[in-house]
Amino acid sequence: MIAEQDWADARLLWAYQRMGHEPRPCSVGIGLGSHDLGVADTAVSLFRRGMMPLIVFTGATSRTTRERMPRGEAEHYRTRALELGVPADAVLVEPRARNTGENIALSRALLEARGFAVDSVLLISKPYEERRACATARKLWPGVEFVSASTPMTLPDYVATIGDPRLVVDMLVGSLQRLLLYPAQGFTIPQDVPDDVTRAYGRLVSRGFTSRLLGGDGDVGTRAALS
Repeated sequence: MIAEQDWADARLLWAYQRMGHEPRPCSVGIGLGSHDLGVADTAVSLFRRGMMPLIVFTGATSRTTRERMPRGEAEHYRTRALELGVPADAVLVEPRARNTGENIALSRALLEARGFAVDSVLLISKPYEERRACATARKLWPGVEFVSASTPMTLPDYVATIGDPRLVVDMLVGSLQRLLLYPAQGFTIPQDVPDDVTRAYGRLVSRGFTSRLLGGDGDVGTRAALS
């Protein structure tokens, strides 16, 4: 069982990771690959609303997607978009990226190789990855404006789609840890993390929600970032 305090802490992390951007027309949309086909669905919805003329889906496979998406995350996203009526010439696929940094860098290289001018990007991710995705993109692609987007849903709704409450809390904890550690490693721009969010993160780590942490549950870097 997950205690009510754990859920309260998870809701704090969930709310913090959402950027609260209002979608607006951009040069291109980039859908970040993952296990979540909702990213493709949201990209299609935004395309239909005229928010971008072109979608880039980016992502190879990972340990969580290699069985479900054997052709690669981006390829499965593309198939989904075409099934939902997006024209084939409005979708590009970047099939090699294996992390968020590569998603951004390889998508940028693909668009530059096609001669596609970009001054703004609608960055479409899982709901709890909005902030880290945006922080990564702003680090790796300066001079471009990024607007974050994801499937509009509450934490309970997301838990219902995944079907594994503990895994969702673990993923929230892992995402926050990366947001704390990655600026020092040059992967993202720094983020202001409110004290109540860092305290909630620390409580969840102490309660054992650690399966998605880097370096194990006693990671020294995480403790340093929280200090």
